[in-house]
Amino acid sequence: MRDPMIITLATLLSHYRRHPGQLAMLLLGLWVASALWSSVQAINASARDSYARAEALFTTGLDRLERQDGEPPTREDFLRLRRQGLPVSPLLEGQIEVADGTRLTVIGIDPLTLPGDNAFAVAGSTAELGDFLIPPWRTRLAPDTLAALELDAAEAEGAEPRLPDGHQLPALRLSPSLPPDTLVMDIAAAARLLEVGETLSRLVTAPDALEAAPDGWRLTRAEALASPGQLTESFHLNLTALALLSLVVGLFIVQAALGLALEQRLGMLRTLRALGVAGRSLVGLLALELLLLGLLGALAGIVSGVWLARALLPDVAATLGSLYGEQVGTELRLPWHYWLGGLGVTFAGLLVAGSGVLWRAARLDILALGQAQAWRHRFRRQLRSMGLAGGTCALAGLGLWAWVASRPPGEGLLTGFGMLAMLLLASALFLPPLLAAMLAGLARLVRRRPLAQWALADLQLQLPRLALAMMALMIALSANLGVSSMVGGFRLTFLDWLDQRLVADLYLRPTPAQFESIDSWLSIRPEVAERLATRSSEARLIEVESDDTTRSLGLPVNLFGITPGEHLRPSWPLLDTLEGRQAAWQELSRGEAFINEQLAIGKGLSPGDRLTLSAPGGEERVRVIAIYPDYGNPRGEVLLATPRLAERFAAPPGSLGIVLRPGADGQRLGSELTARFDLGEDALQDQREVKRIATTIFERTFRITQALNALTLVVAALALLASLLAQARQRRRQLAPLWALGVPRLRLVTSQLAQLSGMALATALLAIPLGIAITAGLVKVINVAAFGWRLPLHLFPGDILLTLATAVIVALLAGAIPTVTLWRTPPRALLAEGEIT
Repeated sequence: MRDPMIITLATLLSHYRRHPGQLAMLLLGLWVASALWSSVQAINASARDSYARAEALFTTGLDRLERQDGEPPTREDFLRLRRQGLPVSPLLEGQIEVADGTRLTVIGIDPLTLPGDNAFAVAGSTAELGDFLIPPWRTRLAPDTLAALELDAAEAEGAEPRLPDGHQLPALRLSPSLPPDTLVMDIAAAARLLEVGETLSRLVTAPDALEAAPDGWRLTRAEALASPGQLTESFHLNLTALALLSLVVGLFIVQAALGLALEQRLGMLRTLRALGVAGRSLVGLLALELLLLGLLGALAGIVSGVWLARALLPDVAATLGSLYGEQVGTELRLPWHYWLGGLGVTFAGLLVAGSGVLWRAARLDILALGQAQAWRHRFRRQLRSMGLAGGTCALAGLGLWAWVASRPPGEGLLTGFGMLAMLLLASALFLPPLLAAMLAGLARLVRRRPLAQWALADLQLQLPRLALAMMALMIALSANLGVSSMVGGFRLTFLDWLDQRLVADLYLRPTPAQFESIDSWLSIRPEVAERLATRSSEARLIEVESDDTTRSLGLPVNLFGITPGEHLRPSWPLLDTLEGRQAAWQELSRGEAFINEQLAIGKGLSPGDRLTLSAPGGEERVRVIAIYPDYGNPRGEVLLATPRLAERFAAPPGSLGIVLRPGADGQRLGSELTARFDLGEDALQDQREVKRIATTIFERTFRITQALNALTLVVAALALLASLLAQARQRRRQLAPLWALGVPRLRLVTSQLAQLSGMALATALLAIPLGIAITAGLVKVINVAAFGWRLPLHLFPGDILLTLATAVIVALLAGAIPTVTLWRTPPRALLAEGEIT
């Protein structure tokens, strides 16, 4: 005889055989929610694995020595410093081109002098170290770099691939700990491959191994080097937030399906209890049913998520590489805890979505089960509970906002996301009471129109089942509007900023030795209207004096020098000045300073503050005259006039902007310039090319965000479609009496579509102010905490209209299938559905 529990479980599951649409809705919600969550977590796991491997690079945590004249160090410089007893190590870095134009980074090291505990200094056994150091040398690379060399793992070990330029790499040795697209070899092998002779890229030393830089050298401490850690973490946090939003929207589908299934199985549960099945056993079997469905949905979602991650990872890798300088492999490397984490998050979400169903089943006794309990009987009480819960979430959001406002600028990233989450949750909880009040008010206005009054009353009856779908739709629409407004505003601001900053027609980066001669040659050219020279260096912000208070900081900052010429001044944006724009530029020419927004926000600085900066001759004091926007720069920066920066901080020459006179032939001037001074192909760039590259980087940066945003909207559309399909049969029963009373079928179909589109339009209208609030939170809180600078708040009427149109179209599409079914139902079947007597 079969076990009674197995029979009971089979009985419960038989409900989905009779209602396959509900099973499909449950699995669909779990599938799409788990797929988007799993894809983002796969991307994040793979990227963080690449970061961990990048930590093996010797530049991490090491001080850096560079020549003050800007020339690259040579092997002779290294030997001379070693003879002086300084613990320096040479480093050579360059790029080579392999198949299909792919570029790989070549790193040349001396593992015997390289400081720190790293794989290169020990490199395994003595024999392996000898193979690495002695010709014909060895090339170490990560397995995911093999694809660029058109090799597979089976044939890679010991292979000596030939490059398109004819050079041959030393024998390959796989090293999984290395970052992607990187080849590490002995510095002699790298010098031969890159054809650089005695030139080195830089010298490195252990942190704090040198108290001061030798004469003629500039020392950059390890902590002064720009680290993309916070920026990459904020990028991953944004992706995770979007994935979590999709997970929540998917769980709305699950919640709606579970609640509907429970209502339809009340008679079955009553019978099972009457036959002797204990209440606890029944709840346990319902929980087991959830676990089985969750396992199916989670596994399908994880498999789909991996596929989606493979499709999105190249864009993410390109984004992190171009925006943050982090090299991320384009092949997924998933740790074991990724799979368990995907299952765990899906099961946890399923438990939250199904907890209400289990709680109701546990509280129902046999007599209560015998009563008809439709959602509408309890919905008024639920509306009050939703209002109270929404108010609680709103108060929590206000509390988080107050806490963020009290914190120093540039902090509170997680709290900012928590504030937005509370805002979304409060708005979603307030939506059903608002819709119910709106329907009740409209019903009083159309008392003399029976069909319209019936349509509104019917919507009130449908609201308990449509509420979750409408909540998911509003969250998706508002998030879509908020993110698209932020991205659009960022794009508009960024392009305007590029137009303002890139005022020169040509940009030249000569070698330091050629800088003066090229500048002199350009000064006598009739085509040249103005030369905008720049320089850059680094310093330490020792202390800040403001309002009779002095703060010690010891903060590493960038120093950047510009030429405040007549073409640059009108277009250079300033956010705040001490005594006006014209006075600010005059003071900059006299030696005072501007600071970027990142430094101002991060350290609470304002115009009028005095800064003490470290300099080669001791300390230099400057006054802050203005604050300027500096989008994309992760570090604080102090801006000085180029002559002052060269004089007071010994900054080497940098780039040279060339402003042409009207009608001048820039192409001809560029050709003469490169030919006369034997400049490389990349030394001279046209302004339009610089803008094109910058714009390409920006578009690639937000492609992944836009893709996930669109997928979230698709999930919301599926939630609405699944809810309508699940109750399509019951809808036909409600419409059949109207048809029998003489209402034409076309009128019924039109009425049904009007109901859904009207409900969706009302939801979209409520989503617009929520989307604007999300935009404000993103640009005023999240962006500041993540990047250290603010964005102007831009609203786009086209996006708002698109949001409204999207809601209506989604509702019409979601109602199309039930409407077509109603239209094609034969009259006899329609009468049978209505059970007319």
